[in-house]
Amino acid sequence: MKKEILFDLKSPYRNNFQIEGFRFGEGRKAVAVVGSMRGDEIQQQFICSQLVKNLIEIEDKGLLRKGVEILVIPSVNHFSMNINKRFWAMDNTDINRMFPGYDRGETTQRIAAAIFDIICRYRYGIHFASFYIPGQFIPHVRVMDTGYQDLDLARSFGLPYVSVREPKAYDTTILNYNWQIFGTQAFTVYSSDTDAINKDSAKMAWKSVLRFLAHHRIIKYDIHDGYDSEVIAERNLLSIKSDRGGILYMKHVANDEVRQGDVLAEILDPYDGSVLSTVTAPASGVIFFSLRSPLASQNTVIYRLIRYS
Repeated sequence: MKKEILFDLKSPYRNNFQIEGFRFGEGRKAVAVVGSMRGDEIQQQFICSQLVKNLIEIEDKGLLRKGVEILVIPSVNHFSMNINKRFWAMDNTDINRMFPGYDRGETTQRIAAAIFDIICRYRYGIHFASFYIPGQFIPHVRVMDTGYQDLDLARSFGLPYVSVREPKAYDTTILNYNWQIFGTQAFTVYSSDTDAINKDSAKMAWKSVLRFLAHHRIIKYDIHDGYDSEVIAERNLLSIKSDRGGILYMKHVANDEVRQGDVLAEILDPYDGSVLSTVTAPASGVIFFSLRSPLASQNTVIYRLIRYS
């Protein structure tokens, strides 16, 4: 294993901002893994740290295939993590909305450009990401429907679901999309949590990457096949929204199986505790995503449901 500085930015207030990477093996650039790009992605950085720990042991035992290289970048935005901010500390911009980057642009554009110049050369790219609203997911791997995606590759992670997203205009600046456009088979792995460590879900995530590496004979590693992944289209997920604002009292969370008419949550009056609104399941299925917030505003997505056919 070689630890190196991939990006170094002078700071007027504290030590230089440095992005570190861990390289395993030498030769063909096989897999690049990127961890947290946002300051609240504690779970994602933890997952990467455990993946690095496992890969060190695998390499020390001589179980890494000769002639290939794996690069792991655990964190791209620890400045913001240090001060509990989700986005870049100076201007509140999102690094994962800056790809492929611009080396003469704003700070986050330069960070994206420097990192992308390194990782776009790898055959496979894996990003541990978080959702734009706080909540819990069923662990899954997401691919962008760019025309270059390979769903069989996505299934080899062995996670319960493979989610296929039709890219919107604002998706064209995220890492996953640009990786694919520039010739890397890209996958985004979602764990159940973001700003808190869920050990069971984290283990599913880093083990899924080891499973992927073993399946493609990049490492020698005995591991079960995982799930027979079901492919779902994001456009078919049923969004369930709140019709009132108030205290959100959840009765079901991600991975719960529900039936049409089941009470999923209640919106409570914050002053007298009365029930302002009852959120019920409009169809039978499995909860794919559940909001994690003590309060809900009106018209907020509380759940996303995989409907039974």
